Amino acid sequence: MQRKRNVKIVATLGPASTTYEMIRKLHEAGADVFRLNMSHGSHEEIRERHGIIRQIEKDVGSPIAILADLQGPKLRVGTFAGDSEELVAGASFRLDLDPADGDASRVCLPHKEIFDALEPGASLLVNDGKIRLKVTACGADYADCEVIAGGTISNRKGVNVPDVVLPLAALSEKDLSDLEFVCQLGVDWLALSFVQRPEDVNQARELAAGRAAILSKIEKPAAVKAFADILAVSDGIMVARGDLGVELPVQAVPPIQKRLVRTTRSAAKPVIVATQMLESMIDSPMPTRAEVSDVANGIYEGADAIMLSAESAAGDYPVEAVMTMDAVAQEVESDPTYRDVIEAARKIERKTVPDGIVSAAREIAEATDIKAIACFTQSGTTAALVARERPRVPIIALTPLTGTARRLSLTWGTTCAMTSELERFKQAVVSAARAARELGIAGEEDSIVVTAGVPFNVAGSTNILRVAPCAERLIFSADPE
Repeated sequence: MQRKRNVKIVATLGPASTTYEMIRKLHEAGADVFRLNMSHGSHEEIRERHGIIRQIEKDVGSPIAILADLQGPKLRVGTFAGDSEELVAGASFRLDLDPADGDASRVCLPHKEIFDALEPGASLLVNDGKIRLKVTACGADYADCEVIAGGTISNRKGVNVPDVVLPLAALSEKDLSDLEFVCQLGVDWLALSFVQRPEDVNQARELAAGRAAILSKIEKPAAVKAFADILAVSDGIMVARGDLGVELPVQAVPPIQKRLVRTTRSAAKPVIVATQMLESMIDSPMPTRAEVSDVANGIYEGADAIMLSAESAAGDYPVEAVMTMDAVAQEVESDPTYRDVIEAARKIERKTVPDGIVSAAREIAEATDIKAIACFTQSGTTAALVARERPRVPIIALTPLTGTARRLSLTWGTTCAMTSELERFKQAVVSAARAARELGIAGEEDSIVVTAGVPFNVAGSTNILRVAPCAERLIFSADPE
């Protein structure tokens, strides 16, 4: 499906979007990738939604990516005798391992790993940061705290520990079960929560064993500090601004977002900007002006994708939310300033032959009347390198591998087309020209740039570039092979 924009839209499925009819409407409205949130829904419900997406993919004849978002470890306080208590700023409050119901002076925090890592002066954030505690003294089974910001604390509220790297694996027992389930099901991307270090990503990659690409969610200060190392072992990145805004000062999140997006783009890996993008559309048919500006900002930064969470999963206006994102994207990308911003942020990478080929393809396409850049790819690397250039013309990624085509649905500006295994470059040119015509990107009188690797069907071998006419008969007469 050829979109009228380059940025991709990720839509989360949930109670508001479970039927074939609704999910298809979301896809037709603009959703390129569907997110299955493993924090909600049974395996049977996830299986059903996966099956619906694959049926829609078959019915519309274009690849659709499925992103399974693993829950990660959830750190929560225990319960209170009266279900909740009021904490007052300046008061003392203890967290400990005692499972007894809590009161106004203490509550259980059933995570020994937190106590092992805490030091005096560390901050603890409860209920999305609404309650802030500062550790004054701690031991192996307790932490005495001063209440810095008070409020109502109730049963099983979440706890964030922003100041320390916790000795916790990113994959809980639930995550291990979920990961194996969705990999067997056949998802394309795994979003990994609670990433603190590259070892977390490596563990998930080993367990996935090539069955899904790994996308690291950057939602903790430790992940921001170790970002270069995490990016190096990840296939993609999600800037998860919700938890980042809890664990860091909110004013720190926008510049972090810009740095992460730019760095990930330079690495030729897809990056998603996520969380609260159109949150008011959960119960309103219209977004706020600030939300529209937030969506636009992510697009101007050059993000590969922007994401809807509760808006499409549980909101009253899921289709309208997708349509709003689509409309904002088309408007932004038609703005001349958009190209100025995108091109100013381009970092020329010419360290390898494939780097040089894709850079030359963009320059040729923009200097002449070329309608598209068509690239043949096994692993998706060549298409990702072309997308890193953010060319002014469409990118057509041709691949014989369904999994590669689906994963590329997350990559900026890329339209995927399936092709057979190729043995000769002439076949590649013919296939590229046919795809450009069938997608309505070019006519017989037009030309495209074709990139490929010889020998074919070898990942990372891009070494050839050709400007080719889209008329198939001209291709044959021009190439005597």
